[in-house]
Amino acid sequence: MAQLFDRPVAHRGLHDRAGGAIENSATAFARAVAGDFAIECDLQLTRDGVPVVFHDETLERLTGLRGAVRDITADALCATPLLASANGDCPQRLADFLKQIAGRVRLQIELKRQRGPATGMLAKRVAEQLDHYAGPVTVQSFDPALIMLVRKFGFKGKRGIITGRYAAAGGDDAGLSGAQRFFLRHLLHWPLTRFSFISCDKTALDLPAVRRFKALGMPLTAWTVTSRDEAALARRAGAQIVFEGFDPDHD
Repeated sequence: MAQLFDRPVAHRGLHDRAGGAIENSATAFARAVAGDFAIECDLQLTRDGVPVVFHDETLERLTGLRGAVRDITADALCATPLLASANGDCPQRLADFLKQIAGRVRLQIELKRQRGPATGMLAKRVAEQLDHYAGPVTVQSFDPALIMLVRKFGFKGKRGIITGRYAAAGGDDAGLSGAQRFFLRHLLHWPLTRFSFISCDKTALDLPAVRRFKALGMPLTAWTVTSRDEAALARRAGAQIVFEGFDPDHD
């Protein structure tokens, strides 16, 4: 674990909505850097094919706009303030985010699931931009195709698969068949993806596939940890924490 995730990972940056530091914002990332925490963030693709740091598929929760990220241009999105941001932060392009961090802490960048050709386009654009980034960086996704494609397009860093129990056909599992959930839960794509680490739902660290890969030395992170008690459980399972809502360095 020390070779890859030697510091706790701030989930979407060190955000505090009540204090005006919004998730995946420049302010949240600056606070994570100041705390010497690694940073987890999310990438979506805009209508004009630009990777932007944004979690949701739709715009409303974070910006108040209606519609999907895929239907707005990067210029328009990145000029729209994030709701409740004390500093008037707007979503960032990946390129601007990388300039902000400049290699000071490790990045754990999630490529969000896309539709159709946007899947390959996101992987390609990310691989191209990370090729010029000198800092420590990993990429990860729930989607095995994105993990394979980002390697195909030249990303040479560590690639992680995000997983969980895939127990219910709702939420993030919507549209997946029982067979697909079984395939993902048991990491049966390993011969194709050859992932470098696992990012696992904190409630699923006991999954047989996760335990097997961990026993073989696979680095493991656990999301999203929101208390010291949860952190202790994750660390007993050999996982680094992806945290929010508390400071894991201080009581």
